[in-house]
Amino acid sequence: MKARIHKAIYPGSFDPPTLGHLDVLVRARRMFDEIVVAVGCNPDKSAFFEAGLRVEMMTQLVSELVAANPDGAPVTVAYYEGLTVDFAREVEATVILRGIRNTTDLHAECQLAITNRQVADIESVFVVPGESFAYTSSSLIRQIASLGGDLDRLGTMLPALVIDAIAEKRLDMTDD
Repeated sequence: MKARIHKAIYPGSFDPPTLGHLDVLVRARRMFDEIVVAVGCNPDKSAFFEAGLRVEMMTQLVSELVAANPDGAPVTVAYYEGLTVDFAREVEATVILRGIRNTTDLHAECQLAITNRQVADIESVFVVPGESFAYTSSSLIRQIASLGGDLDRLGTMLPALVIDAIAEKRLDMTDD
């Protein structure tokens, strides 16, 4: 009998990718045989970065993460549209990986996990990031970036690559 590969998808908009996202990925690489970071679009949110740039940033960040710690599971990055469960089936994932920062996340994610299990027979696995990321959220970062907040103060929440991309986007916005 062939051993089953434990493959997870880690879906999100990653708009922008944070150190908290990467922390969840580091922890998950010890639990699964393979992980696909699934960059999607949330129709309920307006995007700060276009999808192609988010995929590009995540690809580079994942490459750096894997190079720094080659012992974990391999990780790929892919863009998807539509239902997460459909993408999970497409890539033959066995679970959906989600980061849980606090009880607010837990409430929303449990509801989603139960629905995904009911409609698609796929389980969810929750990973809690390090305590220093308990209040890091992409939504907050987008707000700070859009309203002219000090980017130098975001170094504990964002990779330098992302801070540079926000600064570049701000320049583009002022040139228009």
